Amino acid sequence: MIAVIQCASRKAADAGHLRTRDGRKVMFVADPVLAPPAEDFVFARPDDLSDTGESWRTVLRRYNANPDGNAHGLLPAWRLYGSPTYRKLAEHFGLDRLYILSAGWGLICAGFLTPNYDITFAATRREDHYKRRRRHDIWRDFRSLPVGTSQPILFFGGKGYVPLFCSLTAGSVGPRTVFYAGKEPTAPDCVLIRFGRPFTNWHYQCANAFVESTARLDPARVTPQQVRRE
Repeated sequence: MIAVIQCASRKAADAGHLRTRDGRKVMFVADPVLAPPAEDFVFARPDDLSDTGESWRTVLRRYNANPDGNAHGLLPAWRLYGSPTYRKLAEHFGLDRLYILSAGWGLICAGFLTPNYDITFAATRREDHYKRRRRHDIWRDFRSLPVGTSQPILFFGGKGYVPLFCSLTAGSVGPRTVFYAGKEPTAPDCVLIRFGRPFTNWHYQCANAFVESTARLDPARVTPQQVRRE
């Protein structure tokens, strides 16, 4: 069984950054043009060209292939976000069966070294519009999940992330389960399970409930339906 959980806006205090050749930190956002002036960062989209002539996404892929001591101090995805739920899922599923659905980078494995970024699908205040990724924008998202996997896939995340989840897992063969709160989302070919009414960060409680259920029950017999919350 594979778990996928959406990313979070709150990052770890020691989150690292990719850097330009002259050493400046890069903060990845959805629209650098709208970003406020900053002396500490260079703003960029993940698919923008870096100062090496390659996209920052390509730079990050190569960095992960040859971390060379992890010179920039990037954290693996499961440690990048502030909530303890990511650690709990990593301990329960293992790093090889946990994936993060990142608004900035796509579907990445839990151990993928990931730089700090500030991108979201959620609605933002006007002054924060530079953070919001729009569905019609073109992104070359990572798709780390092996194509054709037959393992069941669970998704813990808000409705704004469901379309990307469906798109980036479309090549899987096994059943996909999407937990949701409130109004039923559109998720073709997925099993939908309601987890009560919408509330802030409900997906963390849902993921925690699943882990706790499997800890109490025989893991070979547990089903996603057992975490239903009305």
